[in-house]
Amino acid sequence: MIGQFIFTFLFLAAGFFFYKNAGKIYRNIRLGKTLNRFDNPSERLKIMLLVAFGQKKMFKRPIPALLHLCVYVGFCIINIEMLEIVIDGIFGTHRVLSFMGGFYNFLIYSFEILALLVLSSCVIFFIRRNILKLKRLNQSELNNWPKTDANIILITEILLMAAFLIMNAADQKLQILGHPHYTTAGAFPISTSLLALLPSTFDSLILIERFCWWFHIVGVLAFLNYLPLSKHLHIILAFPNTYFTKLEPKGKFDNMPAVTAEVKAMLDPSLPPPSGEVSRFGVKDATDLTWKNLLDAYTCTECGRCTSSCPANITGKLLSPRKIMMDTRDRIEEIGKNIDANKSFIDDGKSLLDGYISREEIWACTSCNACVEQCPVNINPLEIIMGLRQYAVMEESKAPTSINGMLGNMENNGAPWKYAQADRANWANQ
Repeated sequence: MIGQFIFTFLFLAAGFFFYKNAGKIYRNIRLGKTLNRFDNPSERLKIMLLVAFGQKKMFKRPIPALLHLCVYVGFCIINIEMLEIVIDGIFGTHRVLSFMGGFYNFLIYSFEILALLVLSSCVIFFIRRNILKLKRLNQSELNNWPKTDANIILITEILLMAAFLIMNAADQKLQILGHPHYTTAGAFPISTSLLALLPSTFDSLILIERFCWWFHIVGVLAFLNYLPLSKHLHIILAFPNTYFTKLEPKGKFDNMPAVTAEVKAMLDPSLPPPSGEVSRFGVKDATDLTWKNLLDAYTCTECGRCTSSCPANITGKLLSPRKIMMDTRDRIEEIGKNIDANKSFIDDGKSLLDGYISREEIWACTSCNACVEQCPVNINPLEIIMGLRQYAVMEESKAPTSINGMLGNMENNGAPWKYAQADRANWANQ
């Protein structure tokens, strides 16, 4: 009864704290500006199933894609076992679903195979990150916490899968020895190989089995509450993020409604002038972004595919699309903590532009959309970069000399080049 009480308390506490932390993230995302991404639900569902569930874009790089698929499928399916663990933990039963007979044996057999694949894949990921030191996994923006965060998750998953297999091995040996509580159930293709390493006394085997059982369930509940603090929140947010993907062509930029209305009024005096004032042109701080931009930031997996494909980054410039997303997430988190502490946001003298993202970064971007194309969960760093540029130009009139020259030529000559419109076709006569 004590064990059941402790389990129930931990289970409910974990659910409560996850709900509370998830609520803060939802609140932070809603700090962004409104945006309609609820049109064409059938097309959006198709994209979500292909990109998030089917991991379509992951397979542009087959080796990490296969390893990630093992972890993804294994983690999802093995967690079906959590249903049985929860029932056993609350009611004090053991392998309560074993009444399913042959199908139950098939499930446990599958869980063990998947557990080995997850464990092996995580070991390989750990080696790639820390021993082989792949460039995209060891760039400057991942120093300190981001690198530690990734390793914590990999080590945790390795330990959880190891505990699962050892638990099954101890359980199987207790079944073989005829312990009355451990009725014969399940098929154990992997943990069978561990039997020789285990003791043969009931007390020792029960201690090992119970320790691994508690370690596994407490580890899963702890992992659940670690998600809101970690980049691994993408295992949940990848689905809504891909669903709300921008359906227009990647190269299409949206006009500012206020500017469009102003230009139309200037060209056609019969139109009424735009009403109301625009609070800000472009993006200075995280709250100037749309809720989808903020959802992108929380969904970022920090995999670095965007940065490794960015021509500006490849040629040694400061820009890293991954860092843009990480900085946006850090800033909106800081704003959220400010609101929690003061009940409403109190100006802290900081902003996303200059405080987190430098002007050198935003002007290094070639707006080629390589980062958008490569992202496995359809994140769009370019929208954030363009918003920051718009603020710099339209609010501050601060832009590199070459940009100012181009804008002046566009205004005076109708083209980016510094010659009269009448001379624009002279090149054809050469």
